[in-house]
Amino acid sequence: MTDIRTATESIAQNGQTAGASRNFASLFGAITSNIAQVIRGKDDAIDLAVVALLAEGHLLVEDVPGVGKTSLAKALSASIDCTWRRVQFTPDLLPTDLIGVSIYSRTTETFRFEPGPMFANILLADEINRASPKTQSALLEAMEERQVTADGQSRPLPPPFMVIATQNPVEQEGTYRLPESQLDRFLLRISIGYPGRDAELQMLDDQGSQYTLADLSPVVSAEEVRTMIAGVRSIYMASALKSYLVDLSEASRRHPAIELGLSPRATLQLAAASKAHAAARGRNYATPDDVKVVGVSALAHRIVLRSDHASRLSPDDAIREVFAAVPVPVARS
Repeated sequence: MTDIRTATESIAQNGQTAGASRNFASLFGAITSNIAQVIRGKDDAIDLAVVALLAEGHLLVEDVPGVGKTSLAKALSASIDCTWRRVQFTPDLLPTDLIGVSIYSRTTETFRFEPGPMFANILLADEINRASPKTQSALLEAMEERQVTADGQSRPLPPPFMVIATQNPVEQEGTYRLPESQLDRFLLRISIGYPGRDAELQMLDDQGSQYTLADLSPVVSAEEVRTMIAGVRSIYMASALKSYLVDLSEASRRHPAIELGLSPRATLQLAAASKAHAAARGRNYATPDDVKVVGVSALAHRIVLRSDHASRLSPDDAIREVFAAVPVPVARS
């Protein structure tokens, strides 16, 4: 089994780093620092985006226009030496525009499959809620099973594979709401928010003189990312902490304001995100603090509030109430 130490040794042996080997935390820091050169003052959002990648999950960035949703996705893609594609989702986008299409060759008198942008390591689905449900559903198999089926043949997607989707929650004209089944496949949902005053002043100072997205270079290879993912899988999670995750899920199903509680997939993905956060902090074990850090981003988009509570309680606040109601496991001496 691959642990954090083994992952570091493997990276060094493969010659993926120049000079001394880099451990998991330093690799994580290299990615986040690279992104922070163009995304100012949003360290928490950057950390969660990288956590989603290393936990083998997908990321939904939901916020108003102009705060850097697409820039965050592009900066993450540019920080890794892998393939990435951006697709602008529109009402006339078809599933074949994502998956690919079979083209008839006259010379061989056979059909040749031409892969679409889905066959990339990172797929940026910009304004995902502007595409029709038919097109949105083309992502379901890829996000869950890391493969696509076309012309009756299943084709695996290259690891690592991640979908980063953006959407504007305010403007709803000409959009199609993501169904619960699609939302549940996103490991994390984050909002970037407006920058602080100092960060916005720094953006003005940077304009035209400092780093832009086009200047970013990869700081880790795809092989290093795969090794980091293997390390995350082996992070230790104590039985008491696993019970804590199940207690959170059960509490959500009993919460008076929540009509649809957390699914077993939510429990599994919360565990994966917690492990990735622990590894990023240089630990080979997860703690309740890791769960709390990623909890709202990993769970809030998976619940449905009762209609009589939706106007006075947000999903984020409902999840915070669930955390407050469940006792935190205490380590025994």
